[in-house]
Amino acid sequence: MSRIDLQKASSKGLKELLGHLLGSGKVSAVFSLRKDPETGSYDLGLITEEAGLETVKPLAPVMIANAGQVLSSFAPSAEPIAVVLKPCELRAFIERAKREQGSLENILTISMTCGGVLTLDRVVSGLDSDKIGDYENHCFAGDIHSETRETCKACEYFVPMNADITVSMVGQKDAGTKCHIYLNTDLAKEMAKGFGPDPVEEDFDNSLVEGLASKRAAEKEKLYGAVMSGKGGLDAVIDTFGKCLGCHGCSRVCPICYCMICDFESRNFDNDMPYFEKELEQKGALRLPPDTMFFHIGRMIHMSFSCVGCGQCSDVCPADIPVASVFKKVGEETAAIFEYVPGRDIEEAIPVMVFKEEEFTEFID
Repeated sequence: MSRIDLQKASSKGLKELLGHLLGSGKVSAVFSLRKDPETGSYDLGLITEEAGLETVKPLAPVMIANAGQVLSSFAPSAEPIAVVLKPCELRAFIERAKREQGSLENILTISMTCGGVLTLDRVVSGLDSDKIGDYENHCFAGDIHSETRETCKACEYFVPMNADITVSMVGQKDAGTKCHIYLNTDLAKEMAKGFGPDPVEEDFDNSLVEGLASKRAAEKEKLYGAVMSGKGGLDAVIDTFGKCLGCHGCSRVCPICYCMICDFESRNFDNDMPYFEKELEQKGALRLPPDTMFFHIGRMIHMSFSCVGCGQCSDVCPADIPVASVFKKVGEETAAIFEYVPGRDIEEAIPVMVFKEEEFTEFID
């Protein structure tokens, strides 16, 4: 591993690296978060000209969609592209690539040690330079900003596991004036040739992130303690998901809800009057829309072991159900059985695709 140190703020240094990659022809496009200078709104952009990089905000604490999910729709690319993803977005893309819904071919992955993203309400109401600066100060100090999303506050996987290039942000006290870029792979070193000062051979300093890691662990314990607390089993599920409107928005924004044809969106779940009459005969009353519990239980069974905790599902829920917290908790418990971390390694098989005859012998009498 090697490191390039630039005497400028992290955001500016990363933008200059992107400009070098695009201007030198080493990549044909850059995929990054952008900010419209007129409206202040954010989006994800695929940029092919250097002038377009003026609007990119690759390190902004904003997630308007899981970029890993979006990237999978046009990867593999015929020409090399540089992509800037938050750690959970990168892990989501890796999980989709394992399901042949994306490819790392011709992709240069760039990520950062992540302080989390701010709540959707805060992003929609506007992020001025003072608010961004306040967030960055917390991030550089290894602290949690008060307006960080709950799932981000509890995320312990904020250091990229498999990025070609990492920008050091968390606990990097001088990140406001210096940019520290780690080149983790041979591809990164080749792509960075001709950019900035000569790299120095140095591994990432894990002590920078230890403070935030312990704070996030404490936040996760509090979050999990509040999720479906007081009751267990079906009662807890009913209490938590009883407000569900059946919009299925959580599945549409989920990068791990990967099925090309979703059974829950099919005619299999179109109910007609004979169905309702039968239910009414048995129960005397019927909750509408039906099957909302089955939908959430089915999703958890289907993809919980691959949940990357990106928090998008909670962001879009109109009923304010803590979907992300529940799935994060259930997902970690499921994945732990298999010693699996979603998106950790492209070569690591998905648990549901692996059969071992000796598995779970402890449950056999």
